[in-house]
Amino acid sequence: MNPVRIIEVKQSVFADNDRRAAQLRRELKERGVFLLNLMSSPGSGKTTTLRRTAELLKDEMNIGVMEADIDSDVDARAMAAAGVRSIQLHTGGMCHLDADMTRQGLDELLDGGGVELAVLENVGNLVCPAEFDTGAVKNAAILSVPEGDDKPLKYPLMFQVCDVVLINKMDVAPYFDFDLEKCREHIKMRNPDAVVIPICAKTGQGVEVWAAWLREQVQAWRG
Repeated sequence: MNPVRIIEVKQSVFADNDRRAAQLRRELKERGVFLLNLMSSPGSGKTTTLRRTAELLKDEMNIGVMEADIDSDVDARAMAAAGVRSIQLHTGGMCHLDADMTRQGLDELLDGGGVELAVLENVGNLVCPAEFDTGAVKNAAILSVPEGDDKPLKYPLMFQVCDVVLINKMDVAPYFDFDLEKCREHIKMRNPDAVVIPICAKTGQGVEVWAAWLREQVQAWRG
């Protein structure tokens, strides 16, 4: 008989978070708020992509952004400068946001009403954020060309949980050993239903396609 009792804490923590996330989604549905969870590695272009997206959609819907970082308010200031309502979330060293942390940010972001599209720019890494359901309606990931086309093989969960993957920095593809079709194949291996959209947030290439996808999702959610 094994004298050591083993408790699967990880499973119970995730299960509790999943319940809270489902409840948050129900509340967002009632309020007509669409929450997008945007994840990626540091430096992949999340904030630049959001600024481009806001340029295309802010005249059609009210957008609010929650910028999650371990420290600093650089990204929140960048979004505010672009005319988007934004708040900064400091995680206190944690490398992800869960449903309760997201709710705290939403309480501030949605105070006073009016926000139709809320975006959570999650902490930059390809591991921890993928493990926690934030209560978002849809999950999106950005994979930048310099990171390589093999990232879906190395970080499978991130691409399994995402509804859409943006391949960013396509303008520098000729200078890197990056195969777009191989990258698509690798993503589809992990998630056959994932939508893959090549973009360049810097130049605006492909961002209209991404904005159209997001517009359609918001409209469907709000009914």
